[in-house]
Amino acid sequence: MRLVLALLVTPLLAQQAVAPPALDYAFFRDQVQPIFLKKRPGHARCVACHEHGVPPLAPLAAGADSWTEAQSKKNFDMWKQFVRPGKPDASPLLIHPLAAKAGGDHFHAGGKHWASKEDPEWQSLAQWVNGNVGTSLAAGTESRVLQSNSAGDNIHVISSATNKIVGTIEGIEVPHGVVVSPDGARIYITDEPRRTLDIVDAVSLKIIKQVPLSGRPNNLAVSKDGKTVYVAIVDAPGAVDVIDPDAGKNVKSIAVKGGIHNVYVTPDGKFAAAGSIPGKLLNIIDTSTNNVAWTLPTDAGVRPMAFVTNPDGSTKQIIIQLSDYHGIVVIDFASRKEVRRVDLPVPNGTEKELQGIQGSPSHGLAITPDGKTLWATSKWYGYVAAYSLPDLKLLKVVPVGSHPEWLTIPPDGKNLYVACAGDDATVVVDNKTMRVVGKIPVGAVPKRNASGMLRTN
Repeated sequence: MRLVLALLVTPLLAQQAVAPPALDYAFFRDQVQPIFLKKRPGHARCVACHEHGVPPLAPLAAGADSWTEAQSKKNFDMWKQFVRPGKPDASPLLIHPLAAKAGGDHFHAGGKHWASKEDPEWQSLAQWVNGNVGTSLAAGTESRVLQSNSAGDNIHVISSATNKIVGTIEGIEVPHGVVVSPDGARIYITDEPRRTLDIVDAVSLKIIKQVPLSGRPNNLAVSKDGKTVYVAIVDAPGAVDVIDPDAGKNVKSIAVKGGIHNVYVTPDGKFAAAGSIPGKLLNIIDTSTNNVAWTLPTDAGVRPMAFVTNPDGSTKQIIIQLSDYHGIVVIDFASRKEVRRVDLPVPNGTEKELQGIQGSPSHGLAITPDGKTLWATSKWYGYVAAYSLPDLKLLKVVPVGSHPEWLTIPPDGKNLYVACAGDDATVVVDNKTMRVVGKIPVGAVPKRNASGMLRTN
């Protein structure tokens, strides 16, 4: 009898373990549907044919440029039948309009819209199929890069479309972390001297609320639903403050061992990862309970992190940088163990910079939206290095300037933005050509940066 039960239960458990991700309606409405409405040069819009074709899209009302909520839900129910959750490469919606040489179908009656899987539209569809959760972006949002100036009293707002400064947030002395709310309506900034989380209106760029914290803050992160902001508290004994941004209240301080330097929310939103430099510890917090789920001791202080995901969007690896180590460390999330280290290259004929390193010869990480390239900074040698994922093969070393720190990549994935603290500038690197394409003068000693879709009206 036990054998029979085992034979019945084991396949069920296996199916549960690899259950495909759920398809999110909000993501479909806000990021997939606009693809159906886009006019491409020389091509009819998708909606022009599919209003009367198969699979159908709801007909637009006369003079309307988008669908109603009820129509959007009907579109979602119809088009989710033409994807395989967790498998973009096997989903008709993604491979039918894709060029055959890139792995698409031989013929599409509406023409081929994407020359490769690197196309931002294809990537958006893939994110939906892989279970990304959408947020309701308000009308009038634009892609922005936020550059904090660690020795200044402001944050520069950069348009990623033009690489021009389009505004500044004033009056926050020694700003540390900066992040955009998922709906693009707010900017959250940690104010070190005041020991507050400053909430900034994205349109006016004015501070609308300052939330007292339990100690001096370092970096911060926001939950995927926008309902929680996690703030790293560096003062001993260390904590992660849990902020309700709508209420403007500090609702909990999660106790940890050692001051926290950086905190991140994993791509699936299920965990927050908090790294301690003095505690030499990686803390993983369950965001459903806001309690520490597990910890991993390290041989040096934990600094910036980046996340590699499984096909279903769950966390596969955490890539971290450590104090006094010129390289990257790979942590397997499931086994909770370090599995690999990769030393950053030492360029011939380049003098090592040792002043102002503050124990962090490598202090910046970013992964491109397609998950294929990891960027890491070298403060010692003034470059960013590109590695392929998942094999971590060195692709290119790109000199960018003095003391490159944090990195950010806006949602379109076109460019990498490098905070060069020694040059008082943000350097722009093209992710495709891996060449410097711009240098934007900002404030005093720029370090942390972030990007996202920001409301502009």
